[in-house]
Amino acid sequence: MTYIVTSEYDIDKIAAPNLPLAPDEWDRRYQDQFANVLRLYFNRVDDFIARLSIGSEAIDGSGVRFPYGAFSSDQDQTTTANTATLMTLNTTDFSNNVSLVTGSKITAAKAGIYNLQFSTQFQNTDNQIQDISIWLKQNGTDIVGSTGLVSIPARKSASAGEEAHEIIGWNYYVSMNANDYIQIYWSATLASVTIQHYPTSASPTRPATQSVVATLSFVSALPA
Repeated sequence: MTYIVTSEYDIDKIAAPNLPLAPDEWDRRYQDQFANVLRLYFNRVDDFIARLSIGSEAIDGSGVRFPYGAFSSDQDQTTTANTATLMTLNTTDFSNNVSLVTGSKITAAKAGIYNLQFSTQFQNTDNQIQDISIWLKQNGTDIVGSTGLVSIPARKSASAGEEAHEIIGWNYYVSMNANDYIQIYWSATLASVTIQHYPTSASPTRPATQSVVATLSFVSALPA
């Protein structure tokens, strides 16, 4: 099957042209019509190749924009001990056919296999190691086998700035129909575990730390 870029970013299917039937004898008008049909078809194919290429070198796909979304949060987030809690996001960094709905629903406009990645900045102010569970829900239903269980260290001391810090993240492949959404849930064994946003800091100068970062990237069409 052949594809063609019909706008700056979109790819649509095109079919082979319907070639005119040949007359019994050679005819100039038929030959011109036949050549014109082929010329238009191959012009479209050439345009497609040009949009996928850098210069005249190998096709690398850089002219194609697949569905994707990148989201983050600049807010602290808390939980109650041993309670399922939504991770929330409040910033859309990049988006194409993937959107953030009501602050937690990472929603795909197009069906496909997607790669969901996240990282979360956790903090523990307790004197003991605490456990954290993180899992996914799709359209409000738990995704079987998606839970990860990790431990965050105890704080160094009771002084400010001596809390324990841990960035936790991994990725999943998820199968999504059009308008499906994914949410990230978490729980902790004690409310001393929080998700933290840190402002810019000095010595050395460093940018702020987002409390949660999540991306959803298109991988493939759904299996036929």
